[in-house]
Amino acid sequence: MAQKPSIPKGTRDFSPQEMARRNYIFNTIRDVFTLYGFEQIETPAMETLGTLMGKYGEEGDKLLFKILNSGDYLKDAPDELLAAKDSLHLTNKISEKGLRYDLTVPFARYVVQHRNDLQFPFRRYQIQPVWRADRPQRGRYREFFQCDADVVGTDSLLCEVELICIINEVFSRLGVNVEVHLNNRKVLSGIAEVIGAEDKITDITVAIDKMDKIGLEKVNDELRERGLSDDAIGTLQPLLTLTGSNSEKLATLRTLLAASETGIKGIEEIEFVLKEVAALSLKSAVTLDVSLARGLNYYTGTILEVKALDTEMGSISGGGRYDNLTGVFGVDGLSGVGISFGADRIYDVLNTLNLYPTETTTGTRLMFINFGEREAAQSLRCAMELRKHGIRTEVYPDATKMKKQMGFANDKHIPYVAIIGEAELESGTITVKDMNSGEQHSLTTEQIIEKLR
Repeated sequence: MAQKPSIPKGTRDFSPQEMARRNYIFNTIRDVFTLYGFEQIETPAMETLGTLMGKYGEEGDKLLFKILNSGDYLKDAPDELLAAKDSLHLTNKISEKGLRYDLTVPFARYVVQHRNDLQFPFRRYQIQPVWRADRPQRGRYREFFQCDADVVGTDSLLCEVELICIINEVFSRLGVNVEVHLNNRKVLSGIAEVIGAEDKITDITVAIDKMDKIGLEKVNDELRERGLSDDAIGTLQPLLTLTGSNSEKLATLRTLLAASETGIKGIEEIEFVLKEVAALSLKSAVTLDVSLARGLNYYTGTILEVKALDTEMGSISGGGRYDNLTGVFGVDGLSGVGISFGADRIYDVLNTLNLYPTETTTGTRLMFINFGEREAAQSLRCAMELRKHGIRTEVYPDATKMKKQMGFANDKHIPYVAIIGEAELESGTITVKDMNSGEQHSLTTEQIIEKLR
């Protein structure tokens, strides 16, 4: 017996209804991106490992899907590495390419490679799949889509403001209540500086980023395990327990980081963004969150993360400013800032909350019943006319029993069925049945267009 086919863990098939829902998300995001002047690009699914490696930290490198070289990929592999089963060093000999881990690094490569053809500031958006060899779980997949928008070639904080506006607009259109969490890498650097632990900024931020999950006491325990003194941990406590409004949090931060020039600079940048956003009266709340420490391997200023308020899903969007990402490809001085929408998590949120408009999953609006050669020929002509007016129409291909054809239309949730039999051929009309109410009327093609358009 043949083995039942399957797909790799962490990947999914999508039915026509699911694709209709996903396209609703993609089209909503795409419409907002273009509304704000972003232009679309695409990059290859695979990049050279030289482009990918070293850009996501040690853990990120481990999650890269690597592609074996074509042909005899072992021909250049040293015998001693094969004998020693040294997979770490052997990989470099048998693989030159990998699947992209995100869209940001390929974008940085694109900017450097095509910089002579671009006008700066350059606003791009990109909607493509990415791959990570992560452990699959709810809301986390090995293959998933990202929807990115970035501005490169300007230091202006107005870009951060507009990216928050884009987040607000997208989720407002999708009907998802969200909260935007805002932080700044300079504030995190200032925190490490005032407690005398500049070399431990990653250790500090990795620990405090777990505040919501493990609580204050365990965060303090982890900080001790990472080598921080009790004095340093004591100095951190007001920051770890920071509460109040955004202005109250900023006032506390300004006092605590008064001795750090870098920290004060970060506070000023946060103040500017919050002030400009507040003046725009957005629906989505924006809150200062000093525990937010995502993307520290490349974010140098603003850090953003978006969480849905009505369901547990983790981050469904995020981003930040990166002042030196293109520097790893030999071009310094190109500052950028961007956001990424996690389309697959947004898809799960909309499914959980049942937020799809009815028309999103509506396919065919009207189906012609097939009674035979003459009737089908007339049905085809009428269907073509309806399609010219944007009415999604199909003709059943086989002249089978009417009960079977009606059952097919019902199973596909097609709201209207059109009947052209001998009587309709003579009268030049079409009998249209409403599959929900059961009512049917004799109409002309023009009347159907008026009814369904």
